[in-house]
Amino acid sequence: MVQNQFGLIVQQIRSGTGCEFTNSPLQNYFLEHDVTHETSSANTPQQNERVERKNRHLLSVARALRFQANLPFHFWGKCVLTAAYLVNRTPTKLLEFKTPYEVLFGVKRTYDHLKVFGCLCYAHNHDQGKDKFDSRLTKCIFLGYSYNQKGSKLYDVDKRKIIIS
Repeated sequence: MVQNQFGLIVQQIRSGTGCEFTNSPLQNYFLEHDVTHETSSANTPQQNERVERKNRHLLSVARALRFQANLPFHFWGKCVLTAAYLVNRTPTKLLEFKTPYEVLFGVKRTYDHLKVFGCLCYAHNHDQGKDKFDSRLTKCIFLGYSYNQKGSKLYDVDKRKIIIS
């Protein structure tokens, strides 16, 4: 937030010129919420150094998650989402050792729900066979946390698809 020439406090955001920042829905959101949007000059990441540093940090964490879990490259998106989830729940000196999530939502941090990324896990199998001795579990790999459902993102090894459980 900054003061404009009339002494009013306005919200201001600066970003690169990528289409993820200049698309119509985001621009409409900025207009509806009185947010001033500035873009940096093309091919000048140094003008956006704070965002570039955070992006580099997220990619480093995501890369470490992928290597630690020994996952193929096509899971890179899940690695980045989980990295963002973890970074947002990590205390920082800048926020007086609070987490960004805690500052934004006013919710105290807890770590009891965290799991090891890429670990082997088992989900309840809802497709039970005709035999009562058929397996009731599905072998999965933990891929992160669901943002819009209570549950975890799991990769079903046999069916080769992502499920929430």
